[in-house]
Amino acid sequence: MPTTTLVHRGAAAIAFGALLAAGTPALTQEATAPAPRPCSGPEHRQFDFWVGDWEVTQPDGTVAGTNRIEIILGGCVLQESWRSANGQSVGHSFNVYARDGKWHQTWVDNGGLLLELVGGLEDGRMVMSQERATPDGQTALHEISWTKMETGQVKQHWRATTDDGQTWKDVFVGIYTRK
Repeated sequence: MPTTTLVHRGAAAIAFGALLAAGTPALTQEATAPAPRPCSGPEHRQFDFWVGDWEVTQPDGTVAGTNRIEIILGGCVLQESWRSANGQSVGHSFNVYARDGKWHQTWVDNGGLLLELVGGLEDGRMVMSQERATPDGQTALHEISWTKMETGQVKQHWRATTDDGQTWKDVFVGIYTRK
């Protein structure tokens, strides 16, 4: 091995050792400070009131189905697993607080329905919406809200309008009670 290569390697090793011994801030902070956990801010916990195993009833008390909401992927995502009371309807959603500062829900089910909702916390309620085409070619605004009730239950209210909010029609109203 040429002498110049040994000299360069030796000098590099001495310089690196000196940096470590001197406690260079960039090196010591990087080595000792834990990396911030993704999704650890309070905005990522805004929808945690929905987490749990639930029986879902309609306002008249009829059981609509069951729903399990879990925190997954290191606390970054809420996963919903729905099953209707008769077992014919099954669906899942993924909910995430994204970098755009909004909550996003992607819902899919065994009937081929896809919802891609966007929104956020409004007066203590999680509210998300999406514009969708209707079968007759109109545009409908779908809005789903989740409200934590004083009883510990959660009310989900899905409604739609085709006239810019002048009139709304309920699509689904469910009361979530912990199992």
